[in-house]
Amino acid sequence: MAEGKKGFFSKLVAGLTKTRDNIVSGIDSIFNGFSSIDDEFYEELEEILIMGDIGINATTSIMDDLKEKVKENKIKNPIDCKELLINSIKEQMELGDNAYEFENKMSIILVIGVNGVGKTTSVGKLAGQLKEKGKKVIVAAADTFRAAAIEQLTEWAHRAGVDIIAQQEGSDPAAVIYDAIAAAKSRKADVLICDTAGRLHNKKNLMEELKKIDRVINREFPEAYRENLIVLDGTTGQNALSQLKQFKEATDVSGIILTKLDGTAKGGIAVAIQAEYGIPVKYIGIGEQIEDLQKFHAEDFVNALFKKEEKME
Repeated sequence: MAEGKKGFFSKLVAGLTKTRDNIVSGIDSIFNGFSSIDDEFYEELEEILIMGDIGINATTSIMDDLKEKVKENKIKNPIDCKELLINSIKEQMELGDNAYEFENKMSIILVIGVNGVGKTTSVGKLAGQLKEKGKKVIVAAADTFRAAAIEQLTEWAHRAGVDIIAQQEGSDPAAVIYDAIAAAKSRKADVLICDTAGRLHNKKNLMEELKKIDRVINREFPEAYRENLIVLDGTTGQNALSQLKQFKEATDVSGIILTKLDGTAKGGIAVAIQAEYGIPVKYIGIGEQIEDLQKFHAEDFVNALFKKEEKME
């Protein structure tokens, strides 16, 4: 495993400690506490998964898959089906082959989500990582509702060494996007990453704002590859699902950035989200540094959750 990836995996193992204590210790006690596989065994296992924020839909799929594999493989001993359970969880979270297609095309990434989830920080980290890959990146400060967001993104842009397009606090966000698209075209940028406002208490205005931004992008740069990433705070558990539902009503959400996984027992939400909405988690965040936002790998995530370090390549 590459050094950077190994370092992130170690952080992920540490970051998922609370989630592991919440889910895995309960799973292990069931595997060790039952001498045979029966309805009660399955019920207990199901309850642990649901209580661990993995959600009803994902849990149902995982349990159905587990029961089928237990039957197929004629497994009698509960402890022998732990590996099957782990593989079922991985399968729930696999990304498609073209999950990061935006890296290979002229792309506009719209980053959405409520305030306080780490949205502006995620824009900055993503910009820095793409720049390191040799991409010409521009960021747009379209969260004009908060002066602090513009200042914060400006700081991140300087740190990452990328251009920023910004206006004054209170400007029309769609106008900022318009200017940013013009800059992206004239400077031949590879990726334009747009920060947006996230005040859900004023939901109608926010959703209209997002729709207007969509219209501007479609009109001014229809040939650009579109990626709409929603940032969700891992510590909020099931509440993250309701935020996703509300934003989905305003715009097509193509992927999820799940932040703050290092401080929560609710990391199981990463499994629930994909099963509930079929929208993949594409990035996970476990710290403050640029390298602490990484592409999501189901294999790594589940291995880290179950502390299966020896399986890592």
